[in-house]
Amino acid sequence: MQALGTMPTPTPTVDPMLVSPGPMGFAVIVILVVLVTLLVLDMLRRVRRARYREEANEALDAEEAAAREREARRDADDG
Repeated sequence: MQALGTMPTPTPTVDPMLVSPGPMGFAVIVILVVLVTLLVLDMLRRVRRARYREEANEALDAEEAAAREREARRDADDG
């Protein structure tokens, strides 16, 4: 038991560059954040464009259906 009491306690000698990402890791994370942000913005723009395109197509289809219905009524009234 006395042998354990006389052993010196080791001091931690860990190099911070070996256990932390350092400046290079920080730069990689910043680049990833910027790229992901740009991808999300592009995706939102594309989804919005597709939604507006669909709404415009629905409006055009409704106008065409109304025009056909008016022509059909006009033909029925004339006929």
